Amino acid sequence: MSESFTRVNKEELERFVSNVFQVAGLNEEHSSTVAKHLVLANLRGIDSHGVSRVDIYTKRLDLGVTAKTTEGKVVKESAASMLVDGGNGLGIILATRGMEIAVKKAKEAGIAVVGIKNSSHCGMLADYTMYAAKHDCIALATTNAPSSMAPWGGRVGYFGTNPFSYGVPAGEEQDIVFDMATSVVARGRITLARKNNQQIPLGWAITKDGHPTTDPVAAADGLVLPVGGPKGYGLAFLMEVLSGLLTGAAFGPYIASLYKDLDKNQNVGQFFFVMRADLFEELKEFKNRMDQMIREVRHIPAAEGFEKIYLPGEIELERTVERQTIGIPLSIHILNELEAVGRRYGLPFPFK
Repeated sequence: MSESFTRVNKEELERFVSNVFQVAGLNEEHSSTVAKHLVLANLRGIDSHGVSRVDIYTKRLDLGVTAKTTEGKVVKESAASMLVDGGNGLGIILATRGMEIAVKKAKEAGIAVVGIKNSSHCGMLADYTMYAAKHDCIALATTNAPSSMAPWGGRVGYFGTNPFSYGVPAGEEQDIVFDMATSVVARGRITLARKNNQQIPLGWAITKDGHPTTDPVAAADGLVLPVGGPKGYGLAFLMEVLSGLLTGAAFGPYIASLYKDLDKNQNVGQFFFVMRADLFEELKEFKNRMDQMIREVRHIPAAEGFEKIYLPGEIELERTVERQTIGIPLSIHILNELEAVGRRYGLPFPFK
């Protein structure tokens, strides 16, 4: 690890971040939820969605742009569905509760759909589908995002990175959890590269004039590119329909920027589809078959240039085990940013 990074303890980091959000105005339960979510992202190696978001989340709370006390309001409900108005609360809190509701309804009805509007950035979707898988459910989670990607063939941004995640329970093997942006990378990775003064690979983004770039500053003013060209564009379109249009949230260019629009509600949408894993066959049989498929895929001979076959989410799981053992690497810039946030709230900083 480069000397420009410092490894920090998971529990200490969670405790500090939770204290920050309590002083910022959230109750203890919600502060703990946000802290655990952000630190989990760092544990899994999704640093773009980890504690690097503490600064902007707290700024929006301080400005009153994000509500501090919202629990969400039920707009419409059936035995297998619910639409929630998030009241412009923190997306992590709303999405956590939304998935809990979806799992509970799916347990009772077999299938459940939960939509959230008037939400905000909800962090790492894998956290929510992991929860469903742990409760013996198969889940799909989506969210939309501020406009940063042109439709395939276009040169003006319309769609966001519009990620989706799925979770599937296994038996003796680890649950399968997959999480991806429909752009080549999540925009947060460009933001993190800018904060850390790092170049980005060619192919991630283009400048506002349409030129390929390795400069994260130019990329932030430009557009990200859809993964797989027209295929990523097609996926981003569907995620926009499910997260934005279906829920009544904002969509495309009508979603406020997390970082730039500090006087506007984001009105992001989230969508969760959950089904019991025993919907068609006994749970034990389903899990046995999942284990069989996992083991067979794992033992497929590796192609030239590859050392092993990874299951979806397996790399993140390995990172989690490693970082729980030796600590979470944070750049000097992120440490300084967290220290400044703590200073803003009169909190001692435990990592320097």
